[in-house]
Amino acid sequence: MRIGRVDDRAVLIQPTDDRIDAASTVQVAYLSEPFSTTTAIFADFAAFRRFLATEPELRYVPTAASRLQAPVPLPGQVFGVGLNYTDHLAEIGRSGTRPLPMTFTKFPSSITGPFDPITLPTDSVDYEVELVLVIGRHADRIAAADAWDHVAGVTVGQDLSARGVQQAQQLSLSKSFRGFAPIGPWVVTSDELPDRDALPMTCWLNGEVVQKGTTADMVHNVAELLAFLSTVTALRPGDLVFTGTCAGVGFFRTPQLFLRPGDVVRSEIAGVGSLVNPCVAPSASGAYDQAFAALAVRPPLTS
Repeated sequence: MRIGRVDDRAVLIQPTDDRIDAASTVQVAYLSEPFSTTTAIFADFAAFRRFLATEPELRYVPTAASRLQAPVPLPGQVFGVGLNYTDHLAEIGRSGTRPLPMTFTKFPSSITGPFDPITLPTDSVDYEVELVLVIGRHADRIAAADAWDHVAGVTVGQDLSARGVQQAQQLSLSKSFRGFAPIGPWVVTSDELPDRDALPMTCWLNGEVVQKGTTADMVHNVAELLAFLSTVTALRPGDLVFTGTCAGVGFFRTPQLFLRPGDVVRSEIAGVGSLVNPCVAPSASGAYDQAFAALAVRPPLTS
């Protein structure tokens, strides 16, 4: 099942090619009350599944993919995980096991849609394609063996990062500028995935592959991440978990590669979907723009 959002309404989307863009057409069916919003769907996902079993036959209509919005617009909590792929650790010279996941938060206000533009507040914004989990059932101190039972589905995400701000010890701020969390184009339930723990992922910048990996390369897999986070705090329906990125991010390249206005970032996870986000310059100014712009990006530590 693919759950999306069009004009703030919840829709089901017929299976289609994962590699879509804003010019594509998708077949969608609008859902009725009490599940006419995705917020309501993920607040009680078990009830939603029961509702579908009794819902009259849905009518699908062709719709421009450009109308697809972030499938989870108002998550209560958004967690991120860093340094969670073995190839990413290898590229920064930190190979080996890590006893605990390195976690942070992204502000919910950074969520944006699958084809929305990325505004670049500094000249050191980096890309990070990621698998994103959508929590569908209250999870508090759960065991890893039960973790997937608490996931409503997965979606594609970009954990964009302003590296200069990050190096100034502002980790959550660096990852929470407006539009720094594109997600979509829909949420896919795990029963549709050929192998939910081994999903190929790719990121292109202006048509060139810059990241290519698989979620099988996670240091801490989905089940372990949810068991870990729920030990600290309860995960609630509709919360999001960005699970980390594979090798190839711009910060660790030589020379470093950051996003510029006019660039286009495509992010894809096989069996899940794709995002296509153009990069633009800011259209408005803020009091601390110059302070952020003045934060120099230092060479990364590799040991």
